[in-house]
Amino acid sequence: MLLNLVKLAKQICRRLIIPFMKTKQVWANLAVSDLRRTDQFYSDLGFKRNGKNESNELVSFFFADNQFIIHFFEKSKLESATGMTLADLRNGYEIMFSLSAETKDDVYQWYKLVQDAGGTIHREPSEDAQGFFWFVFSDPDGHRYNVLLVEDGM
Repeated sequence: MLLNLVKLAKQICRRLIIPFMKTKQVWANLAVSDLRRTDQFYSDLGFKRNGKNESNELVSFFFADNQFIIHFFEKSKLESATGMTLADLRNGYEIMFSLSAETKDDVYQWYKLVQDAGGTIHREPSEDAQGFFWFVFSDPDGHRYNVLLVEDGM
Protein backbone atom coordinates (compact mmCIF):
# COMPACT_ATOMS: atom_id res chain seq x y z
CA MET A 1 0.00 0.00 0.00
CA LEU A 2 2.79 2.38 0.93
CA LEU A 3 4.53 1.57 -2.36
CA ASN A 4 1.37 2.51 -4.28
CA LEU A 5 1.14 5.83 -2.39
CA VAL A 6 4.77 6.59 -3.23
CA LYS A 7 4.13 5.86 -6.93
CA LEU A 8 1.05 8.09 -6.89
CA ALA A 9 2.99 10.91 -5.19
CA LYS A 10 5.72 10.67 -7.86
CA GLN A 11 3.12 10.86 -10.63
CA ILE A 12 1.51 13.92 -9.07
CA CYS A 13 4.89 15.65 -8.65
CA ARG A 14 5.82 14.95 -12.26
CA ARG A 15 2.55 16.48 -13.42
CA LEU A 16 3.10 19.56 -11.30
CA ILE A 17 6.72 20.03 -12.35
CA ILE A 18 6.46 19.14 -16.04
CA PRO A 19 3.90 21.43 -17.72
CA PHE A 20 1.58 20.09 -20.36
CA MET A 21 3.10 20.75 -23.77
CA LYS A 22 0.60 22.67 -25.87
CA THR A 23 0.78 22.30 -29.63
CA LYS A 24 0.28 25.48 -31.64
CA GLN A 25 -0.17 23.72 -34.96
CA VAL A 26 -0.11 20.26 -36.49
CA TRP A 27 0.81 19.54 -40.10
CA ALA A 28 1.90 16.57 -42.17
CA ASN A 29 5.03 15.92 -44.22
CA LEU A 30 4.67 13.42 -47.08
CA ALA A 31 7.11 12.22 -49.72
CA VAL A 32 6.42 12.45 -53.46
CA SER A 33 8.32 11.49 -56.58
CA ASP A 34 7.27 14.43 -58.78
CA LEU A 35 6.55 17.85 -57.27
CA ARG A 36 5.05 19.30 -60.45
CA ARG A 37 2.60 16.40 -60.76
CA THR A 38 1.71 16.76 -57.06
CA ASP A 39 1.21 20.51 -57.44
CA GLN A 40 -1.07 19.96 -60.44
CA PHE A 41 -3.08 17.18 -58.76
CA TYR A 42 -3.90 19.13 -55.58
CA SER A 43 -4.45 22.37 -57.51
CA ASP A 44 -6.94 20.51 -59.73
CA LEU A 45 -8.78 19.39 -56.58
CA GLY A 46 -9.07 23.04 -55.55
CA PHE A 47 -6.74 23.13 -52.56
CA LYS A 48 -5.07 26.46 -51.80
CA ARG A 49 -1.29 26.56 -51.95
CA ASN A 50 0.61 27.53 -48.84
CA GLY A 51 3.28 29.71 -50.43
CA LYS A 52 5.55 29.68 -47.38
CA ASN A 53 8.78 27.68 -47.56
CA GLU A 54 8.12 26.34 -51.04
CA SER A 55 11.17 25.41 -53.09
CA ASN A 56 12.28 22.95 -55.73
CA GLU A 57 12.10 20.29 -52.97
CA LEU A 58 8.71 21.18 -51.44
CA VAL A 59 5.15 22.13 -52.36
CA SER A 60 2.57 22.80 -49.66
CA PHE A 61 -1.25 23.07 -49.46
CA PHE A 62 -3.95 24.07 -46.97
CA PHE A 63 -6.47 21.25 -46.56
CA ALA A 64 -9.23 22.74 -44.43
CA ASP A 65 -10.77 25.88 -43.01
CA ASN A 66 -8.62 25.34 -39.90
CA GLN A 67 -5.52 25.78 -42.10
CA PHE A 68 -4.28 22.16 -41.76
CA ILE A 69 -1.20 21.97 -43.97
CA ILE A 70 0.37 19.09 -45.82
CA HIS A 71 3.91 19.62 -47.07
CA PHE A 72 4.92 17.41 -49.99
CA PHE A 73 8.69 16.89 -50.16
CA GLU A 74 10.78 15.23 -52.84
CA LYS A 75 11.22 11.68 -51.52
CA SER A 76 15.03 11.84 -51.47
CA LYS A 77 14.95 15.10 -49.46
CA LEU A 78 12.59 13.67 -46.82
CA GLU A 79 14.59 10.44 -46.55
CA SER A 80 17.83 12.41 -46.16
CA ALA A 81 16.33 14.78 -43.57
CA THR A 82 14.84 11.99 -41.45
CA GLY A 83 17.56 9.38 -41.94
CA MET A 84 14.86 6.79 -42.65
CA THR A 85 13.70 4.73 -45.58
CA LEU A 86 10.12 5.68 -46.35
CA ALA A 87 7.23 3.27 -46.82
CA ASP A 88 6.60 1.74 -50.24
CA LEU A 89 3.03 2.92 -50.84
CA ARG A 90 2.49 0.32 -53.59
CA ASN A 91 2.38 -2.30 -50.81
CA GLY A 92 0.34 -0.42 -48.21
CA TYR A 93 -0.11 3.06 -46.82
CA GLU A 94 1.18 5.02 -43.87
CA ILE A 95 -1.90 7.11 -43.03
CA MET A 96 -5.31 7.94 -44.45
CA PHE A 97 -6.53 11.53 -44.15
CA SER A 98 -10.27 12.13 -43.90
CA LEU A 99 -11.85 15.02 -45.78
CA SER A 100 -15.34 16.01 -44.65
CA ALA A 101 -18.21 16.67 -47.03
CA GLU A 102 -21.51 18.31 -46.08
CA THR A 103 -23.83 16.48 -48.50
CA LYS A 104 -23.92 13.34 -50.65
CA ASP A 105 -23.71 15.63 -53.67
CA ASP A 106 -20.45 17.02 -52.25
CA VAL A 107 -19.08 13.47 -51.94
CA TYR A 108 -19.95 12.81 -55.58
CA GLN A 109 -18.40 16.13 -56.64
CA TRP A 110 -15.17 15.18 -54.86
CA TYR A 111 -15.32 11.77 -56.55
CA LYS A 112 -15.56 13.40 -59.99
CA LEU A 113 -12.77 15.91 -59.20
CA VAL A 114 -10.46 13.12 -58.05
CA GLN A 115 -11.14 11.07 -61.17
CA ASP A 116 -10.60 14.09 -63.45
CA ALA A 117 -7.36 14.98 -61.66
CA GLY A 118 -5.96 11.47 -62.13
CA GLY A 119 -6.43 10.03 -58.65
CA THR A 120 -6.96 6.32 -58.04
CA ILE A 121 -10.31 5.26 -56.58
CA HIS A 122 -10.02 2.43 -54.01
CA ARG A 123 -13.62 2.46 -52.75
CA GLU A 124 -16.57 3.76 -54.71
CA PRO A 125 -18.94 6.23 -53.02
CA SER A 126 -21.36 4.18 -50.95
CA GLU A 127 -22.90 3.77 -47.53
CA ASP A 128 -21.27 1.33 -45.13
CA ALA A 129 -22.93 -0.92 -42.52
CA GLN A 130 -22.76 1.88 -39.91
CA GLY A 131 -24.58 4.31 -42.22
CA PHE A 132 -21.55 6.41 -43.23
CA PHE A 133 -21.39 7.55 -46.86
CA TRP A 134 -17.84 7.79 -48.21
CA PHE A 135 -15.21 6.82 -50.76
CA VAL A 136 -11.44 6.30 -50.75
CA PHE A 137 -8.85 7.55 -53.20
CA SER A 138 -5.11 8.00 -53.49
CA ASP A 139 -3.00 10.67 -55.14
CA PRO A 140 -0.44 9.79 -57.83
CA ASP A 141 2.12 8.84 -55.15
CA GLY A 142 -0.27 6.55 -53.26
CA HIS A 143 -1.19 8.80 -50.32
CA ARG A 144 -4.69 7.81 -49.21
CA TYR A 145 -7.72 9.94 -48.42
CA ASN A 146 -11.34 9.27 -47.71
CA VAL A 147 -14.11 11.75 -48.37
CA LEU A 148 -16.79 11.26 -45.75
CA LEU A 149 -20.26 12.77 -45.44
CA VAL A 150 -20.27 14.49 -42.04
CA GLU A 151 -23.75 15.68 -41.11
CA ASP A 152 -24.64 17.90 -38.18
CA GLY A 153 -24.54 15.97 -34.93
CA MET A 154 -21.95 13.42 -36.04
